[in-house]
Amino acid sequence: MNVVFACLDADTLGGIQRVTHTLAQGLAGRGHDVRVIGLHRSAAPFRYVAEPRYRRHVVSRTRSGRPGRLARARADRRLARLLRDCAPGFAVLTSPSVVARVAPLLPDGLRSIGQYHGSYEHAGGCWHLGSIRRHYPGLDQAVFLSEDDAWRFSEGALLPNAWSLPNPLPGWPERVSTLEAPRVLGVGRLEGVKRFDRLITAFAASGAPPPWELHLVGDGAELDRLRAHAAREGVADRVVFRGRVPAERMPGEYLAASLVALTSEHEGLPLTLLEAAAHGVPAVAYDVSGGVRAAGPVLVPPGDTGGFALELGRLAGSPRERRRLGAAARARAEAFRPDRVLDAWETLFVHVRR
Repeated sequence: MNVVFACLDADTLGGIQRVTHTLAQGLAGRGHDVRVIGLHRSAAPFRYVAEPRYRRHVVSRTRSGRPGRLARARADRRLARLLRDCAPGFAVLTSPSVVARVAPLLPDGLRSIGQYHGSYEHAGGCWHLGSIRRHYPGLDQAVFLSEDDAWRFSEGALLPNAWSLPNPLPGWPERVSTLEAPRVLGVGRLEGVKRFDRLITAFAASGAPPPWELHLVGDGAELDRLRAHAAREGVADRVVFRGRVPAERMPGEYLAASLVALTSEHEGLPLTLLEAAAHGVPAVAYDVSGGVRAAGPVLVPPGDTGGFALELGRLAGSPRERRRLGAAARARAEAFRPDRVLDAWETLFVHVRR
């Protein structure tokens, strides 16, 4: 069948994009005709799949922002022509802004599926919830990351069409971490919402002695501020900023870690937690969404840096507890194996066609 994924920007380093390319490659590998459409070009393209089995399109060569009215109209005409050229099937619209823009342009043969990659908590704190209330009820299906979020959106946004589908792992590792290396791993953009400053503070207060280190994988505007923060906390020599790591090298990062930590202000279903679990690495995370809870980390109340520090210190000092939690995390991660999530997407397609 024909499947079209539409993103605001399909090639920037980010969770929505990574999930989109993973699903596109997986469905294409099952024989479906798949396209990934970016409404705008990326300022810093990131290659997620070395040899894509799907087609990729960029509608506008301008970066995402607020284009002029004429430029937007021209881009929408190009997008409408591209969609009309697609065979009947499914259009997966990956965010509220994409739903609002693309859904009115869909031809009759494309069934609409609107995703939301955030949590109900996050949507309620910004414009997303209002947009979901306005635009998602008219879709053929609205898809959320956990059963908890699907239920809350069906109640809070009055959605008659809510469904839950988790993010897929990019693959299933055969090897797991030995959990012996004295390393805590944090993964994500070095931006304010990820609150790596809280993670650095918690690591400093955890009591984990040298040679324990905190390794941060990712780049972003907060790099200099976070370096200065690590110096103020007295751990500048034990916080290692790794920069951007290619996707194919990330398994090695998890294998070299004994703990993963997530201190974001909000998350949907973070791939970092799923990949850590698949590699048998226990995680500590703020309890900010149903998706985070579904991934099974050790949960700490949001913003509780002291509690986070206690859990990091406890696990750093107990190899036995790390092994126990790591084995439980890997067992839980079985539900997010690529084939299982792709099966669930194909089940959704059958449901929508009825």
